[in-house]
Amino acid sequence: MGTKTIMLMPDGENHSTWFLLAILFTLCIPTPSWGSYQSAILAYGLGDYQGAFHEFKKLADEGNADAQVFLAAGYLEGGNMVRQDYSEALKWYQKAAGQGQNEAQLSLGIMYAEGWGVKQDYREALKWYRKSAVQGNTRAQFLVCDMCFEGKGTPQDYDESLKWCRSAALQGQGEAQLLIWWMYHEGKGVPQDYVEALKWCRPLAESGGPQAQLILGISYEKGQGVPQDYVLAHMWFNLSSAQGNKDAFEGRERVSQIMTPAQMAEAQELARNWKPKPGEE
Repeated sequence: MGTKTIMLMPDGENHSTWFLLAILFTLCIPTPSWGSYQSAILAYGLGDYQGAFHEFKKLADEGNADAQVFLAAGYLEGGNMVRQDYSEALKWYQKAAGQGQNEAQLSLGIMYAEGWGVKQDYREALKWYRKSAVQGNTRAQFLVCDMCFEGKGTPQDYDESLKWCRSAALQGQGEAQLLIWWMYHEGKGVPQDYVEALKWCRPLAESGGPQAQLILGISYEKGQGVPQDYVLAHMWFNLSSAQGNKDAFEGRERVSQIMTPAQMAEAQELARNWKPKPGEE
């Protein structure tokens, strides 16, 4: 179950959303040069990219790790503020990661894992993922889990994989929840246990994850880990297919062929009244 992470920076289509997130970032993370950093964020949001770059660069040169991350992400993706430049991205991520900035450590790991601007090196990637993971970054925790599971940068270690997956999954990290489901469902590194598998998958389905909803639909259809129930199978298939999952659409059609009109009506009513539970992330 390999993964590929793309780091996003603002463009013309997601500019306003990203800008609001950046403002929240400034409110949550104090910086040594609060006023200048806030001014740089505001300049970027107002479209003054040259002014924003000047402020971020000044702060980054002074050692502000958050400004270094902002610059690095800009160089990684390219856009309005700077042209794409992996060498510059790597340089600024390294400076911030060296100060313990966990998002920089995560991003530096991704650059080594993907071979962006550096020779692909899974061991180096895993080293930086671990540094970020121990600080509580759930994405990094999942990536440590995934690399231990796949044996990338380290000998394959299901126990270590499960440890990090549990940590991330308990905080609502969806990829980790799905990987633990798969481990228990297939008996990979743990005894096969359909009930335990669904325990990890269900929270993601209940928060609206279409792949997890598909899994619950199949589980109720087959009676794996839960009593067989075509009404609930139809409901979960219906919810997942409404988000564009083609396999869920096929599952809904499949169980529809063996349901009574009364069961169909009940399942549709359940789907109409269903509301997602808030996730942890």
